[in-house]
Amino acid sequence: MGVQQGVLESITAFQDELVAWRHDIHAWPEIGFEETRTAALVADKLESWGYEVHRGVGRTGVVGVLRGRTGGDRQGAGGNVRRVGLRADMDALPMEEATGLPFASRNPGRFHGCGHDGHTAMLLGAARYLAETRNFDGVVNLIFQPAEEGLGGARAMLADGLFERFPCDEIYALHNAPVGPSGHIGICRGAAMAGADFFDIEITGKGSHGAMPNVGVDPVMVATALAQAMQTIVSRNIDPHQPAVVSVTRIHAGSAYNVIPEKATLAGTVRAFDDRVLKKIRERIETLAQGVAAAYGATARVEIRNIFNVLSNHDAQCDVAAEAATELLGADRVHLDETPKMGSEDFADMLQQAPGAYVWLTGDVSAPLHNPAFVFDDKILPVGAALLARIAEKRATAA
Repeated sequence: MGVQQGVLESITAFQDELVAWRHDIHAWPEIGFEETRTAALVADKLESWGYEVHRGVGRTGVVGVLRGRTGGDRQGAGGNVRRVGLRADMDALPMEEATGLPFASRNPGRFHGCGHDGHTAMLLGAARYLAETRNFDGVVNLIFQPAEEGLGGARAMLADGLFERFPCDEIYALHNAPVGPSGHIGICRGAAMAGADFFDIEITGKGSHGAMPNVGVDPVMVATALAQAMQTIVSRNIDPHQPAVVSVTRIHAGSAYNVIPEKATLAGTVRAFDDRVLKKIRERIETLAQGVAAAYGATARVEIRNIFNVLSNHDAQCDVAAEAATELLGADRVHLDETPKMGSEDFADMLQQAPGAYVWLTGDVSAPLHNPAFVFDDKILPVGAALLARIAEKRATAA
């Protein structure tokens, strides 16, 4: 049996524990920067396996450091050693669960609807295996990140000196994909996930009685006209060869049947794979908001916030991930032609500071991610854990 096959077999041997960890985390979901119970569970397990554990990195993040056979000395046997980062996200979504599972969320309005409970369990599985075997010579930094779901958890960890305190020569992460068949790896070179902005637009008109709209300025009419006008941005202002999305996802106004409100608000998201496209869209949103509002006699205030950078994978690290996945699963289950996704991921910020790769691991077909009925495929837990562990073994070496 090859070493790489032994990784998957060894981790599969404690699959029941992986499942139990995930179900426990799933039952007690915590949203961004509130992951105190999850972080404590992670830190306690890492400490029990002999990791050097750092709590509270980026508020509720955890970093576990494990040194290999040379002790991780930068001047150790054979010269310098490589430092590899493996990252998992821990946060849940602010939504209700509708799976009916026996371990369903016990926290109202909180649900692991994106599978971060599974990602955390996978990295814990890799952590246990690496601690037991230490089949590497360098340093492995396990990064358990809070607040991936649009709250800036990666940026918080970076601002807290993540890579200054725990240097990484390269870094890796994965995400589950409930699209079937189970246990396949997808890799996209270059721009793999879109950059994203969130926007809020406040329209101020002039409130009046619903029966006398002529004496007011109706912000609802402005908001609906603006929402429609914004749908021309991609079709008329962006190069057709450049993928982009502008979605108005909320319109709020009024509180009574017979009152034209003073204000209306719109909110939504922008996605693109090129920073120049994002910049153009921001400019067009501002121009349209001011112009449409003025045309109706209203005013507009626009706030646009960059939430996610474009996630760009690095070629060399894509090769590493593909090679490790092929060793574990066979070439027929590794797909190097994945198309970019319009979803966003703040691992992008880490990839801007260290070369790395972000890959997808398929599970059985389920409801989509972020759907109340989404069910994570527990069969892929040892696969994800083994992939992360094997990457660490291959790359955390003596240089």
